[in-house]
Amino acid sequence: MTEHSLWRFSRALHRAINDRHFEDIEALIDEDVDWAVYGPIDMFPFLGACQGKAAVLQVIRQLADNFHVRRFERESIMLGVDSASSMLRYSLTALDSDKPISLRVAQFAQFRADRLINMRVLIDTFDLVEQALGRAIHLPRMTGVG
Repeated sequence: MTEHSLWRFSRALHRAINDRHFEDIEALIDEDVDWAVYGPIDMFPFLGACQGKAAVLQVIRQLADNFHVRRFERESIMLGVDSASSMLRYSLTALDSDKPISLRVAQFAQFRADRLINMRVLIDTFDLVEQALGRAIHLPRMTGVG
């Protein structure tokens, strides 16, 4: 049995972010990749959607410029032949402030010929924004009828 594409991609992504080794990740991304990370774009402009290998590599470089991955845990994972979905918990360090950040993400990836063709990442944005602001966000109490 061969290694799933997700494992190679995951290792290469973390090497790119932490060690700035972009060559390995570049070889694992399709030219026409469709990529979206759903999160607070106003606070983190490298989040959002982009199309194509060059744009995705630019996003990965921006992640490397802003964060260091201290550790991550896979809470759950489902592997298909050419797809994978997982719930992850990350412990990061913001490089500009040396501030620790922890966040949960849901990741959905599709591969073709061992190359990433589609990535969707959903970030627990409420918790991330509170950490980035350094304070709790207090929302108005919602009450329903009945």
